[in-house]
Amino acid sequence: MSKKRRLLSAAAVGLAACLVATGCTRADENTATELEDQGPADEVRLGYFPNVTHAPAIIGLERGHFEDELGDTQLTSQTFNSGTEEVNALLGGSLDIGYIGSAPAINAFTKSEGRIQVVSGAVAGGAQLVVDPEITEPEDLKGKTIATPSLGNTQDVALKKWLDEEGLTGEVNVANLDNPQTFDAFRGGEVDGGWLPEPWSSRLVEDADAEVLVDEEDLWPDGKFPTTVMLVRTEFLQQHPETVRAMVKGSLDAANWGRDNADEAKDVVDEGIRNVTGSDLPGPVLDRAFENLELTADPISSTYEQLAHDSVTAGVVDEAVDLHGFLDLRLLNELQEQADEPPVEAAGLQAE
Repeated sequence: MSKKRRLLSAAAVGLAACLVATGCTRADENTATELEDQGPADEVRLGYFPNVTHAPAIIGLERGHFEDELGDTQLTSQTFNSGTEEVNALLGGSLDIGYIGSAPAINAFTKSEGRIQVVSGAVAGGAQLVVDPEITEPEDLKGKTIATPSLGNTQDVALKKWLDEEGLTGEVNVANLDNPQTFDAFRGGEVDGGWLPEPWSSRLVEDADAEVLVDEEDLWPDGKFPTTVMLVRTEFLQQHPETVRAMVKGSLDAANWGRDNADEAKDVVDEGIRNVTGSDLPGPVLDRAFENLELTADPISSTYEQLAHDSVTAGVVDEAVDLHGFLDLRLLNELQEQADEPPVEAAGLQAE
């Protein structure tokens, strides 16, 4: 599904063009020459999920935050139901920018040999292991079936890493189901729970009487972990830095507005999801979901080395990837500086 929006106002050029004039990314190491800045793109193609955890994308589209920045560039948006599908679209060149989970983001960077990079965070938190009320401790999971959204996605990696730490690898059946299927399967007794992102963990709790066994925020320092980030194809970034800057600015504005206007943001996100799926989220589900996540442009860079190792523990990859160049936060930090906000840390993963 796609939407086309003609965009109305001129974008500020700012310092975006410096991306082409300064150093090379890891992606550039695999190309003969660095691509030239071609000015604003005629079109930018955006991917996202119709999920609460992609709230900045939904708010940015519904409220026109992207339109406010992109000028005459045409924006086309497409929704996905799994990180694997969106990564394939980015790798195939049918998407330019995408909102995606942290584990698929690492996978995209790896498969592209550094030609897909994170340019901003979007959402932190908002994932839980919710289970049948009769399951009250990890040992009770033996022989049970727990769902995750897809093989190798952010929650799938988190579950398998946690099972390993609890000595339960091989003792628990892991089923990869789309989130709506998990909801129906849980109510039908076909699965015993799921490690799920919002709003689906809240749907199982509020509408299917599930209980929280693990809140993922309890597993991370300060309770912070990245759930959704903003990716871009490096080729597109080099050719159209002004357009990427406009998209990062739109996302940043959407996240800031959502934090400052939480009640209205719930309605906007619900409407955006309904426009794609045809279904509304119940009020209690939205309320609980928004309480469990944070809209933030900070990708929480310090977590990625651990996340890369977690993918090994989860059996998704054979060895942890070198993540140098995984982040290119220069445009984001230019915007932070202009807003008199502190820079977002890259934890040594910034493209040179």
